Amino acid sequence: MTKELSLFIDSIRALANKEGICAIKLDKLRSHPDFSNELLDKHFDNDEVLVKCILESERNKFEIIFVDHDFDGYYDAIDILFTVSKEMAGKFYNLSPSVTYEYKSLHPKIYEDHLKKRIDFIYGKIQVNLQKGIREEFYRDDVSIELVARRYISRLLDLHDPENFPPEDFSFGTLFMQMFDSFVTSIATEKGINHYNQKRKTIKL
Repeated sequence: MTKELSLFIDSIRALANKEGICAIKLDKLRSHPDFSNELLDKHFDNDEVLVKCILESERNKFEIIFVDHDFDGYYDAIDILFTVSKEMAGKFYNLSPSVTYEYKSLHPKIYEDHLKKRIDFIYGKIQVNLQKGIREEFYRDDVSIELVARRYISRLLDLHDPENFPPEDFSFGTLFMQMFDSFVTSIATEKGINHYNQKRKTIKL
């Protein structure tokens, strides 16, 4: 995705955050004074292409967080999860606003492909983190890496569902922190829990 297209998608997403997904169909965008018909025609042949680009941009912004905080870098496993979680909580509104979830019914095949790509990415990263935490003796060595990774993804996806947790009623930061607490304490060793509790005192999501 080019820088021009990425910035243009950002402006379209800003409108979606304010007015919802229905406001960002091509016919409506063409009549909107803030959007260039030249750029719309250049990048989007139809609404399906627009949807794919919006979801690709969302995935890119999400994945950059993990790339910027390398799971194989100098951080320990719990530090990495804290750092990534803080970034996700701070940027969640732009990464995955509740309006995007409407694509699940409006464009089911496109949304399903998007969700699979996101799940595959998270799954790989969580597996690496679990392996790292076990080596560092922060996580128990008897946990099933595959099972725990899939459980983490399942819980994360639940938080994304506005039907389960309406954004006007629940703070994502609070929900995520509760999920994060449960996740870490369910797999951590005594050493890991002590380290986690120390981090909780110094880092606020």
